[in-house]
Amino acid sequence: MTTIGGQYRGTREFLLVYCALIRAARSRTLLHYKEVATLIAVPQAGHHMARQVGQVLGEISEDEHGMNRPMLSVVAVNEAGFPGDGFFKLARRLGRLPEVDADEQAFFHTERTRVYDIWADAGIGSATTAG
Repeated sequence: MTTIGGQYRGTREFLLVYCALIRAARSRTLLHYKEVATLIAVPQAGHHMARQVGQVLGEISEDEHGMNRPMLSVVAVNEAGFPGDGFFKLARRLGRLPEVDADEQAFFHTERTRVYDIWADAGIGSATTAG
């Protein structure tokens, strides 16, 4: 079930961001929202940037969730090194983060570790079967 919509799915920009997220996960690093904005050719600041970056990242995480993998967009962060509110709202909609009394920071660290582990060189063969 799609809740995000499909503005970017199937586009060059979607694939560029997807590949950048996988590279970050495989190298156990982070990708900044400004880098995502550059990949989708939107300004690197402002409301439009936030909306479009959130859209493409949401579509990717929704697809990953549909394949029983953790939310790949967890490796995309703001200047403070933390995902924005939209990431946690999507996690709640997908049932990955409880609505009440959720420790967002703990979820971020756990989900990031899961993404790193799934996309590690040794885990590539089992990436589609991870749960």
